[in-house]
Amino acid sequence: MNAGAADRSLSGVRIVEAGGVGPVPLAAMFLADLGAEITRIDRPDTTTGIEPDNPMFRGRRSVELDFRNPQDFDYARDLIDDADILLEGFRPGVMERLNLGPQDCLERNARLIYGRMTGWGSDGPLANKGGHDINYISLTGALHAIGQRDGPPTPPLNLVGDYGGGSMMLVTGILAALYERERTGLGKVVEAAMIDGAATLMNQIYYMFTDGTWADSREANVLDGGTPFYCAYRTRDDRYVAIGPVEPKFFAELLKGLGLPESYIDRQWDRSFWPTLRGDITRVFLERDRDEWVDHFEQFDACVTPVLSIGEAFTHPYNVERGLFAKINGCPTAVSPLKFDGERPVISTYVPRRGEHTPPKLDLAR
Repeated sequence: MNAGAADRSLSGVRIVEAGGVGPVPLAAMFLADLGAEITRIDRPDTTTGIEPDNPMFRGRRSVELDFRNPQDFDYARDLIDDADILLEGFRPGVMERLNLGPQDCLERNARLIYGRMTGWGSDGPLANKGGHDINYISLTGALHAIGQRDGPPTPPLNLVGDYGGGSMMLVTGILAALYERERTGLGKVVEAAMIDGAATLMNQIYYMFTDGTWADSREANVLDGGTPFYCAYRTRDDRYVAIGPVEPKFFAELLKGLGLPESYIDRQWDRSFWPTLRGDITRVFLERDRDEWVDHFEQFDACVTPVLSIGEAFTHPYNVERGLFAKINGCPTAVSPLKFDGERPVISTYVPRRGEHTPPKLDLAR
C-alpha cells in the first residue's frame, strides 16, 4: 500500500469541529491526518480560532458563524445533521444552551457520534469550574510526582492533561464508537474528561505506589530522577545527556562507556550506594562535551541520548531520517505518528484562514 492510500483511512468521514483551543484541535488534526473531512466552526465573538500559520489547524475547512444569528444557526445545524462526528470542548451546558447539545443533535441525526471534551467531567462539583492542564493533573497525583525533590512540582508542559489525557482519549473513544456504529447504525455521546485521562496515564505509577515500590515524593523513584541511572547529566559544554539503563545489561554497558568499575554492577539497586554512583557519573560526564559523549556511546548499548533543545530536535539526523517533521507555512510540525503497511499518512499542508469557507450569504463581514 502506498502513502497516498494510507492517509485515507477515514476517507468519507465528515466531522464538525466546534472551534476552541487545546485538546479538541489536536484531536481534530489527528483525525484530519487520517483522511477525515473536517469543517471547523469559529464564532466571531471569540479571540481564538484559526491561526494563520499554526499547523495544528491543517486539513480543515473553516467557517465563521454566530449561533445567535438564525441563518448562521441553521447552517451550523445543517452541517451537524450531515456529519458523522461532532467535536466540542466547551464547559458543560454551553452547547445545550445553544440548542446543539447531544439530545438536540442525536434526535435529528441518530448516527452522529457526539464527542465531548471536558476538564472535570460533565457532572460533579467541579464540572462548571475553569481549569487547565496543570489543574487536572494536580488532582491525579501526576503533578506532585514531577520535579526536583527540594523544589515545587514542575508542570510537564501541557502534554499530560490536555493532549495525553484529553486529545488521545477522545480520539480513542471516537474511533471505538465509529466501529460500533458499523454494527448498530447508531451514534452515541463520547466524553473524555482530562482529569480522567490523566489518571489513566498514571495507572502504572498507582500500582507501584500501592505495592510499595514507588515512594510518594519527588526524585525518589526509578522513573522520576531518583535513581542515578535514569536521569540527565550535565556535560562539559553545559548541555545534557539523558541516560536510562535500568536493566542490568544496559547498566553494564554504561559502566563500560564511562570507564567505571565493573563491580558497580552488583550494587546498581543498592540505595546506600546511589550517592557514590551519582557522584562518579556526574564527574565523568563533565569531562567531555555532550556531542562527544553521544559519539562515544555509539559503540555501547547503554540507553544514552543527547538532551536536545526544541530547535535541535528539528534537525537531528535520526529525526530527519525518520521524516518526523514537515514544514507548513515555514513552521516545523510533527507528521502523523502512525504507519500503515509501512507508510505514514500524507498530511495536508493546507491551513485555512479563519472563516475562509463561510458561504457568501453568511459572510459576517457584510
